[in-house]
Amino acid sequence: MATKKLILNHEVDGLGAAGDVVEVRAGYARNLLIPRGWATPWTAGAQKQIEALRKARQARQLADRDEAIALKEKLESTTGRIEMKAGAQGRLFGAVTPALVAEALSASSGAEIDRRSVALPGHVKSAGSYTATVRVHDEIVANAKFEVIGKA
Repeated sequence: MATKKLILNHEVDGLGAAGDVVEVRAGYARNLLIPRGWATPWTAGAQKQIEALRKARQARQLADRDEAIALKEKLESTTGRIEMKAGAQGRLFGAVTPALVAEALSASSGAEIDRRSVALPGHVKSAGSYTATVRVHDEIVANAKFEVIGKA
């Protein structure tokens, strides 16, 4: 199996954070990571780029840590509301997506939530109360509640 060494430009779930050097299969790098701009090929001269990304990430983390703690408390104290079309049994026409949850949590908390930072507990296809995991910082995760309300 051919592997390729890459520098991550963005955080990739299950792989690493920005500035990390990772080895992945060549097809994964060629077909997904590099075309989307999530990674660049590693070269000997790219070490400066790696250090710049790490320094920027560390500086941002130190500055954002207090804001992240405040956002976590705000998210855990509010409940997002999502209204979707549903059948008689409360079964939704469609599924709740992380983008819908991020939008609802943004509206209820007043803070901007990125859809990529929201992880759902599974497939949400019926009305009810759920808890999503929201990554507000590299080390801080909030358990945000949201309600799905079925309307006819």
